[in-house]
Amino acid sequence: MWLMPAFGEQSVPMRVKTALAFAFTAICLPAVAGLYGPGPAGAAGWVRAAGAEVAAGLIFGFGLRFFTFALQIAGTIAAQSVSLSQIFGAGAGEPQPVIGHIFTISALALAAILGLHVQLAAYLILSWEMMPPGALPGGALVAQIGLQEAGRMMATAFSLSAPFVLAGLAYQVVLGVINRAMPQLMVTFVGAPAATAGGLILLFAVSPLLLSLWADALFTFLGDPFGGAP
Repeated sequence: MWLMPAFGEQSVPMRVKTALAFAFTAICLPAVAGLYGPGPAGAAGWVRAAGAEVAAGLIFGFGLRFFTFALQIAGTIAAQSVSLSQIFGAGAGEPQPVIGHIFTISALALAAILGLHVQLAAYLILSWEMMPPGALPGGALVAQIGLQEAGRMMATAFSLSAPFVLAGLAYQVVLGVINRAMPQLMVTFVGAPAATAGGLILLFAVSPLLLSLWADALFTFLGDPFGGAP
């Protein structure tokens, strides 16, 4: 619950997260009760079983959290590309450019509208089937999953920020040509407002498409976590 998109954000009070954890437990327990056998023997067995569940929860939780990280990275790249990185948005956690906040809040709201809670319940049930209770994941598997999902996160982030990177590149090229043609003109002061306005217009134009692509990638992952690696 701590790592889930939308439900696990820092702005959500801890008591709400606790209530949501109990609610998801009540939803998922009837579907996975058959996977549980006799309890482990002794205190050491219970500690090992609890540690295995925590490890599995972190693996599947970070797999989801990487999609939120992708939004934040994409927002930072986009802001750097269109000269908006100096404008920071308010919110919990570390400050980030306002485009990152817009991406994150909009994408999480879209996912919630599209039935994120239902998909998360199915994801939790699938996680128990992929990694049975008490099964401790191996180090090689964790490393494989971590590298795979980190690569997916960076690829998603660069894909979402690609329009802003291309627009920023075109702006810099045009600025260089103007500077060569008119060295006496302070092109930076003239072009900075245009870059800011162009970045905001581009954000307004491409956000619906980018957010829909992100939501598709998230729900695809929820249906087939880690490509079936475990």
